[in-house]
Amino acid sequence: MSMRLSLSVERWPLANVFTIARGSKTEAVVVVAEIERDGVTGRGECVPYARYGETVEGVVAAIEAQRGVLEGGLGREALQSAMPAGAARNAVDCALWDLEAKRAGKPAWQLAGLTAPQPVITAYTISLAEPEAMGEAAAKAAHRPLLKVKLGTADDAARIAAVRRNAPHSQLIIDANEGWRADNLAANFRACADVGVVLIEQPLPSSDDGALADVERLVPVCADESLHDRASLRQLAGRYDAINIKLDKAGGLTEALALARDARALDLDLMIGCMVGTSLAMAPALLLGGQAKVIDLDGPLLLSRDREPGLHYEGNLVYPPEAGLWG
Repeated sequence: MSMRLSLSVERWPLANVFTIARGSKTEAVVVVAEIERDGVTGRGECVPYARYGETVEGVVAAIEAQRGVLEGGLGREALQSAMPAGAARNAVDCALWDLEAKRAGKPAWQLAGLTAPQPVITAYTISLAEPEAMGEAAAKAAHRPLLKVKLGTADDAARIAAVRRNAPHSQLIIDANEGWRADNLAANFRACADVGVVLIEQPLPSSDDGALADVERLVPVCADESLHDRASLRQLAGRYDAINIKLDKAGGLTEALALARDARALDLDLMIGCMVGTSLAMAPALLLGGQAKVIDLDGPLLLSRDREPGLHYEGNLVYPPEAGLWG
């Protein structure tokens, strides 16, 4: 079985500056893997993430190192041990899923033994800024049913209050991106509970999240940076109520499906999240939408333009991918 691997690096400008506790960005830089066999091509997209020691060059090199075995017919199951979890494996794994679906003439969800994906409500992100600016952004997005608010500063109570004041009817998720500390954890939990926040993502650094076991969690807490693949699950007991599954962390849809299964067995709720990328990166993650309590796949909504064809969004409602995009 002979296959051909192609790699490309793409830059997609953002509609606005995107800021979290670790810094700002103005574009999404993605790596796209294409795997062709007998005239049929599967595609997968990943977003290298510096927080995990990844670079675009490093991800490309990691995939190139597997060119020989991939073009020799390496399958998805063997890929799991051939490459570690992370963005590089995600691009390849999703490309193999897409290729398999196209060759079989069946949707990827069917090959995975899942129910057909349905339209789901995704969160829409409010970028980190000064309280007044975040309040203004929340006012513009107040018609959206679910907002994800980026925090992680020493003055987050003011930001939380400004967002709630300007978006009184939206459900709120808070994402501190490891920006809180043990000494302000209880106060921030109280500020979130007071305005009805429904979920807090990764309040503490992953290296210091043991304090979550000792504080009253007034709002459910979701592991993001503390959770990658199944090997990370055993560290979460007593600290988290949910996990954020991102394909770029898990290393693709194959591991994400197994991670979701094992997490549910531990009574952990699921959030399906993303890095900032195009619809090609979001599409495989939507297969997990039916299992998740929260969906956060708004990456394309943050771009100044998306790839064509892309996912169809109606406000916060995102529809399953068409075959021309993926799967």
